[in-house]
Amino acid sequence: MSGANEVPRQLIVLGDSGVHGWGDREAGGWCQRLRLRWMNLPNAPVVYPLGVRGDGLERVAARWRSEWSCRGELRRQTPGGLLLSVGLNDTARVGRIDGRPQLDVEAFSFGLGQLLKELTQEVQVFVLGLTAVDEHVMPFAGCLWYGNRQIAATEAVMAEQCREADVPFLPMHQEMQEEPDWLTWMEPDGIHLNADGHRWLDQRLDQWAPLREWAGLAPLNTSTPISM
Repeated sequence: MSGANEVPRQLIVLGDSGVHGWGDREAGGWCQRLRLRWMNLPNAPVVYPLGVRGDGLERVAARWRSEWSCRGELRRQTPGGLLLSVGLNDTARVGRIDGRPQLDVEAFSFGLGQLLKELTQEVQVFVLGLTAVDEHVMPFAGCLWYGNRQIAATEAVMAEQCREADVPFLPMHQEMQEEPDWLTWMEPDGIHLNADGHRWLDQRLDQWAPLREWAGLAPLNTSTPISM
């Protein structure tokens, strides 16, 4: 129960195992780190992490509205913001390294465009880009090949759709690979971040001006390098 009568602003975070925090055994993932940090700040929004392992764009599109229509303080109202972090699972090629992706780039682009049209009519939306993978340990689960070329192409159409919808977008893929130690941030499966990877992503998110402005937080000096 909340000690205040006024319902705080809410940030719904929708996505896959990254939102769930898989791989971060120290602090529960970047979304949990964000939730705990904001919990210690007066008047910061309440974060609701709603990540499901294995989810792709189509599953998130099917469940987004019901995620808040029947939940506690979210019933009969719309949350203040929604942070979308999905797409990596859609890039995996099935069965072999040159197999078909779970969702090809054109279909993903169309589906994301439709989803953003729906979401932006209801709530302020923010979108995260995709993290890199370690291709040398593929296939994942014995049958899924994730590749950075496919991920880069998917993130590019994410950025394009966000520009068209006037939705803030935070790229991740190239920025992560520019870090000299990025391969040490991966779990042995090659697709999930470990605690160091979640920490890096959380620090990028903490410096993201559009989200900080929406949350009513003071801007940070973004020229300060991210420390690990």
